[in-house]
Amino acid sequence: MGVYLNNRNSYEDYFEMVLDPYFVDKSELIKELIPSIGRKSKYICITRPRRFGKSVMANMVAAFFGKAVDSSDLFQRLKIAKSINGEDFDYHKHLNRHNVIYIDFSEVPRNCSDYRHYIDRIQDGINQDLAEAYPDIGIQTGDAVWDVMTCIFQKTGEKFIFVMDEWDAVFHMSYITESSLKEYLLFLKSLLKGKVYVELAYMTGVLPIAKYSSGSELNMFVEYNMMTAERFSEYFGFTNSEVDELFSIYQKRTLIPQISREDLTNWYDGYCTAAGNRIFNPRSIVCAFTDNQLRSYWTSSGPYDELFFYIQNNVEEVRDDLVLLVAGEGVKAEIQDYAAVSMHLKSRDEIYSAMVVYGLLTYNNGKVYIPNREIMEQFRRILLTKDSLGYVYRLARESEKMMAATLDGNTAAMAEILQYVHNTESPILAYNSEVELSAVVNLVYLSARDEYRVEREDKAGRGYVDFIFYPERKDAAAIILELKVDGTPEEAVQQIKDREYDLRFRGKLGEKQKYKGSILAVGISYDRETKEHSCIVEELN
Repeated sequence: MGVYLNNRNSYEDYFEMVLDPYFVDKSELIKELIPSIGRKSKYICITRPRRFGKSVMANMVAAFFGKAVDSSDLFQRLKIAKSINGEDFDYHKHLNRHNVIYIDFSEVPRNCSDYRHYIDRIQDGINQDLAEAYPDIGIQTGDAVWDVMTCIFQKTGEKFIFVMDEWDAVFHMSYITESSLKEYLLFLKSLLKGKVYVELAYMTGVLPIAKYSSGSELNMFVEYNMMTAERFSEYFGFTNSEVDELFSIYQKRTLIPQISREDLTNWYDGYCTAAGNRIFNPRSIVCAFTDNQLRSYWTSSGPYDELFFYIQNNVEEVRDDLVLLVAGEGVKAEIQDYAAVSMHLKSRDEIYSAMVVYGLLTYNNGKVYIPNREIMEQFRRILLTKDSLGYVYRLARESEKMMAATLDGNTAAMAEILQYVHNTESPILAYNSEVELSAVVNLVYLSARDEYRVEREDKAGRGYVDFIFYPERKDAAAIILELKVDGTPEEAVQQIKDREYDLRFRGKLGEKQKYKGSILAVGISYDRETKEHSCIVEELN
């Protein structure tokens, strides 16, 4: 056992994960990998946004195949031990029978300041492990690692499985230059491509290979991303049924549960796979259950830290889209199978491609969307703090005034704010349909998301209401908001009454707690001929 060759860290990490009360068994991924061992299809790269379980799966793969630890007791309890037809699945000829070299490319040596220091640590470490494992070969640890492994294969016939996590970590290291990246790709090619000692190469990361291996360096890999590849999609992220099972565990384990099943969907669902399935962010789900609290668990560094890092590359072209996105609308985009490094983004579609790759947007049926409330919090923060977004920033800043005016029933102030919004001369404010009006209304109520769960086109009473503001504080007023283009605000409020939209609070919200606070009916209209907004606020009995 060594640092890279047959090390026990992967087993220990995965064992701890299995012991977690909110563990989800996705061990059947291994069954899909076994047929590729020793075949031309042995090069597999899984790319997903961060926090979607890539490292967990990498540790599982290494723990299953590697010789470091006898993991039979562990895997005997998991799904991999049985076939999908219920018959025994004979996996013993692969369980702990392979030499595994595990590389976490996000790990760096102490005081690392250049690429050579970084990559030499990996090469020297592997060679040292090999020298200890094969003392009779006469290995020179200063040789290229691929030469050493070729020599071992020629003399012993032994092969290796490579498990490589975060292959793209070097792209975000400050001291890595363009020439260093070329060297890195050449390193991977020399280590893996066409090498007879490779039984399987299982690699994970966020950034897609296709964009960065512009030549033939890594074209032996088949890449499976979330946007276009259906295979492996069920193994990364939590499915609806898996969250149901975890929610049941949470309710039994937690003395006073503070989270509803509907809350989980609102906060952490919304990502779409190429197969059309919706999946939850797994890390956030587990953190929410563990903490018994709903909040944003978005933690990151580098390009993840600021949505604006992408948006600033083409503010003019994406600014109007932001209004629609925060309103819950989809924006048409031509998403590519790759995304550019942040400083190289040049077009609107590249920006959206990058944001999908990093999990900041989701993609479905030709449109990009903000997937859930957790990510909406990141967008909201940007809209309220980045004055370079122009009118979008100014409108968002008006949202606190709009919310206060609504709660006070100050309809004159509400109409004045909306008129100010309309005078910003954005194309989105043509109000050719209620979609545009709805998008702008959503923006001017952006601050409401601090204390409300805002739902658009929600089922209520005998129809679908434009907006419902569900209060998160028991003493806050609930709000039902209806829009009318070329109508009157009185008609909007009457529709709220006639279709009994308030039953949403008397009923479904009451599943969690009986709502006893005040309910405000808000009607907002826009007359395309006079270019005027009108508002009315009425408390429902």
